[in-house]
Order: sequence, then structure tokens, then C-alpha cells
Amino acid sequence: MKRKNIVITGASSGLGMGMAREFAQQGYNLALCARRTDKLESLKEDLLKINPSITVLTHPLDVNDSKAVFSVFESFRKTFEAAGGTLDRVIVNAGIGRGGSLGKGLEGPNMETAITNFCGALSQMEAALQIFREQNHGHLVAVSSMSAFRGYPGAMNVYAATKAGLKSLAEGARIEVYNRPIRVTTLFPGYIQSEMTDSIGKPPPYMISLEKGARLLVKAINKEKNTAIVPFWPWYFFKVIMNQLSPGMIRKVFG
Repeated sequence: MKRKNIVITGASSGLGMGMAREFAQQGYNLALCARRTDKLESLKEDLLKINPSITVLTHPLDVNDSKAVFSVFESFRKTFEAAGGTLDRVIVNAGIGRGGSLGKGLEGPNMETAITNFCGALSQMEAALQIFREQNHGHLVAVSSMSAFRGYPGAMNVYAATKAGLKSLAEGARIEVYNRPIRVTTLFPGYIQSEMTDSIGKPPPYMISLEKGARLLVKAINKEKNTAIVPFWPWYFFKVIMNQLSPGMIRKVFG
């Protein structure tokens, strides 16, 4: 079925913003939320210039506030229903990448990353699936990461662990709604240019532009497969290789 009305969290920058632009070009109605409302409103203006025929809703949201997640998603649902539609797809995208090695006094940013990327994602998935179960259709998309397939040292440790947790959470949800008209897709992006990759300093290898990455992500989302590595090459190859490396070799590369 055509997923006409889409919610994207963490939409004020990075992958969320890129996907919003791509969906707008394709004529989808969008409900965007993030903490930075000034950037959301600026993005809304840009999207309506790209495609004046679509509806763009915005709402401030901190995904760590579980009650707010449920309230905002329900508000989006009611608005779409009032226009004769339904809330068709939720893209769980909001996340951060702060922190560092365990035991080095970085428990604050490590915990913030853990709560935002996993607990915040859990709240979004709970709220989305409650709506989808009630209307008996919908498409839930969880934006994980290629880092979900191994443990990593240093700054990637907690981030990778949260993305592995999100991978497992989405897989469990997919099993729960098996044989129902509800789809669950897990995305595993490689390096796609964003504020998070910009903060690294030196550009990581095989990084693609946000525009290209967003186009490939949206293409994968619209196929509604269970999982998708984006871009497939060379990241599928790296997934296979990384699973064969010893902890010592991982440390040499990423330590």
C-alpha cells in the first residue's frame, strides 16, 4: 500500500533532514519532530518550496520524554485522520553519538547516548506500534547502524551497543507482528555525511554525501524489506569481514 503520511524523528539535521527532503520530492506528507524547533521550521519552509502540494507538520520533541513521544505521535495521528488519512509510517531516527571509553570518567555522556539511542527508540516504537495495532496497518522503520554487528572500543563502544540493541528490538517487533499488515524494517547505514560524521574530524572511509545517502535510504524504506544495508556496497562486504576479526584486530583498527 502507499504510505502517504510519514513521521520522522530527529528530523532537524543529518539523516532525518535528508530523508525528509527526499520524501518531499516524492510527494509524501511529513510529520517532523526534533528538539531544535528553529531548524524544524526552517526545514518545513524548504520542504514546501520543494513540493508545495504536500502537508508538513512539525512538533518539538525530546525522545527521552516517553509521555511526550506518545502525545506527539497521537497528535500527528489525529491530524492525519482529520484530513482523511492515517499515520502510515514512523521512522525512528533520533540519536546521538557522545561518550568514550568505559571507566574513564565519561559515564555522563555514555549514559546520555544509551538513554537517547535505546530507551528513546523504545518509547518511539511503543507509541508507533500501539497506533499501528489499533488501525491494523503501518510501517515501522528503525535506523540502526553498521556498527550494530560488532562491539567497538573507545567512543564507539556505547553507540554501537545501542544500535545492536535497536537491531534486536526491531527484530523482536517484526516477529511479534508476523502475518499482520504491519511491517518492520531495520536500516543499517554505513558512513553518510551528517553532523555526527562531521564531528569526527577526518572524513571516515567510504563516506557518501547526505543527498545520495538519503536517496538510498528512502529507496530501501519504500521497498519495506525486513533489513537493508545502505549503501549495500561496500558495507555488506565489511559486515562479513568484521565478523571474522579477532578482538585484537578490532582494537588495532578502532582503538
